[in-house]
Amino acid sequence: MTSIVLLLGFSFPIETQAIETGETAFVDVSVATLWSEPDGTRPIDSPSIENPVDMWEWTRGMSYEQKLWLVGNLQTQALYGQEVTILEEEGDWVKVAVHGQPTPKNDLGYPAWMPKVQLENGKSFASLRENKNFAMVTSPTTWLYDDKHQVNKFKEISFNTRLPVVTEKKDTVLVATPSDGKKWISTDAISIYSSEEDIPEPDGDDLVDTGAKFLGLPYLWAGTSGFGFDCSGFTHTIFKAHGITIPRDSSVQATHGTPVARDELQKGDLLFFAYNEGEGSVHHVGMYIGDGKMMHSPNTASTVEIIDVFESDYYSSEYAGARRYLD
Repeated sequence: MTSIVLLLGFSFPIETQAIETGETAFVDVSVATLWSEPDGTRPIDSPSIENPVDMWEWTRGMSYEQKLWLVGNLQTQALYGQEVTILEEEGDWVKVAVHGQPTPKNDLGYPAWMPKVQLENGKSFASLRENKNFAMVTSPTTWLYDDKHQVNKFKEISFNTRLPVVTEKKDTVLVATPSDGKKWISTDAISIYSSEEDIPEPDGDDLVDTGAKFLGLPYLWAGTSGFGFDCSGFTHTIFKAHGITIPRDSSVQATHGTPVARDELQKGDLLFFAYNEGEGSVHHVGMYIGDGKMMHSPNTASTVEIIDVFESDYYSSEYAGARRYLD
């Protein structure tokens, strides 16, 4: 990655430290979108593969057909400051494993391709992550600011983004970023924890309340952020924000946790749906919210919504069981 320094009207490129295969690095954009193959994007995807990214420009700029094209071409997303391991390199692209997204595909995390320009070595950032409390974003999205008065916007970041805390003030918190020094964030948009284990254990109502923040948010295949979710990205992220790490994909979520009978469902249980009237491979997941209702991010044509799941001919016919991840 090359940075530009201005001095007396002249610009000088400064090479930052290279990122090598086998090393870890940190996501340096608000949301990194990870692809099935390197360099297979379309012109309309430019806002998602640059640094910085503009997630709203990308998602709102696509037609239904253009969003549908993403199915199979995207794998997952990673958030600002999230750690990855470099697996392969090809030109300006790297294959990474996203830490904290369990999958049978790779023990290190979910594997897929992303542009190198969206990563940073962040050795000092890594040290702060190890030794400082972290601020976790609890709003669907929020802004980082250059100043403590929150006037000059720096970057819009997603729910569940976690950044090391440097200084706490009454209304603002100073946090570290992977490559842009320290920035300010509103205390209203975050919770601060000393570790993952410090996050309070949720109950079903907590999970439902968190999920409800995203009602009406348009679906995005492979999405794991407040800019758009797919079905399993929604459930994975809701649980992750409450300190519970579950698999990234619905097919794997359906094989973990504790099986639950339909007449014993509780808020926060995950409901699974499979082809061939529930007997085939799992293709969808939603979260039970009580009273026969499910909250989910259904498909490219829809938004996060609540439905009467067992009164739906489609979903009731493909119901494949439920799993509980709460103790």
